[in-house]
Amino acid sequence: MSIVDKISVRSGAGDSQAEPRTFLPLLDREGPSTEPDRVRLGAARDRVFAVIGAAIGALAMGVLLTVGSGLIPPGWMLAVSFFWFVLLYAALLALREPFPAVWDGFASVLMWAAGAAVVGTLAIVVVFTFARGQEALTHLNFFTRDMTGAGPLSGLDEGGILHALVGTLQQITIALVITIPLGLTTAVFLNEVGGRFARIVRTVVEAMTALPSVVAGLFVYAAIVLAVTRQTNGFAASLAITVLMLPIMIRSADVVLRLVPGNLREAGLALGAGQWSVVLYVVLPTVRSGLATGVILATAHGIGETAPVLLTAGFTGVMNVNPFYGPQTPLPLAALDLVRSPVPEMVARGFATAAFLLFVVLVLFIVARLIGGQEAGKTTDAQLRRMAHQSRRDLPRIQENYARLSAERDRLHAAPDGDSDSVIDPRSATSVPFQEKP
Repeated sequence: MSIVDKISVRSGAGDSQAEPRTFLPLLDREGPSTEPDRVRLGAARDRVFAVIGAAIGALAMGVLLTVGSGLIPPGWMLAVSFFWFVLLYAALLALREPFPAVWDGFASVLMWAAGAAVVGTLAIVVVFTFARGQEALTHLNFFTRDMTGAGPLSGLDEGGILHALVGTLQQITIALVITIPLGLTTAVFLNEVGGRFARIVRTVVEAMTALPSVVAGLFVYAAIVLAVTRQTNGFAASLAITVLMLPIMIRSADVVLRLVPGNLREAGLALGAGQWSVVLYVVLPTVRSGLATGVILATAHGIGETAPVLLTAGFTGVMNVNPFYGPQTPLPLAALDLVRSPVPEMVARGFATAAFLLFVVLVLFIVARLIGGQEAGKTTDAQLRRMAHQSRRDLPRIQENYARLSAERDRLHAAPDGDSDSVIDPRSATSVPFQEKP
């Protein structure tokens, strides 16, 4: 049957009142009688049961081999249980699924285990540190006083770590003041300028990344403490921290600057901006969040260093707000010295100092993230509100300038021909004489 016949049949061959219409096979066909199967996301039920069974069996084997039989020390129970869990889970999958599915499940277990190990290790460190130092953390004087007048046998209601907090904040601030501009300009040089010398600089930066912290401390001790200041001080410790923070800052900034699309640079240059204007107003704002991450990584690496500050900062239990004169103890060095004491109260102060150092690092991370902002191309609600407020504030001025320009244009159009050699200056909305170029 042809299309014409189908049109006549569907339009009603014996009905003279029916209007003909075009037959569309894809639209006129009947729909499926049953709803198609939906794709369900998540782990299959068999794999969930396999994980549960393998976990129970692995825990039983770990307890049996460590606590029950004593063949393996009890401290290795988690490692032994994880080993048996992987074996049992792979065996259970192999009973019902083909080899590709078994390998996929095995790789998934390893990935989840790696993430759980990282989070679990961090949680154990944080909980253990706060638990050992909770006795000292409950005293307000621990945060508001230094160790002046507090001896080894003094109670926890005497002394504090205010001097170490001030030393850490001053030293890391000086290190950041030096590291951020120097590291950022070096990364911009490596990406925007390049050349033969850039390869040498990149090689030096990569070599400095593997520099031991003790070597950095010895270098600053010999070059600054012995040759210039003749005494340990906070500024020398800041320089030692800077040597360790600088390569991390440069490499982090170098990586994020490489992610900037080349068409953004080309668009800025096409609009008439110079190379450094493009870098300042296009490239750096685009990777602001990545640069903030680099600052966070460098700060985390420098604020917890103990070996370089042990050689350059000196140790004191009293407040010293002058980083250029006299010993100035930071939090890591104070925690190390207090934990090595045989007195339980001093050990509690040491763990409390370490716990407070973790809190200070967390606060610095939050501040750096707030300064860095969100990812490029994303706008928060607060930024949208500020942009709208700025637009409403600029609207009357724009309307006034537009009205003045319109009036000036109408006046020029209505002027005689002899007065037509003038143009409108948009900045002042007034007519200025037209001058031909020689």
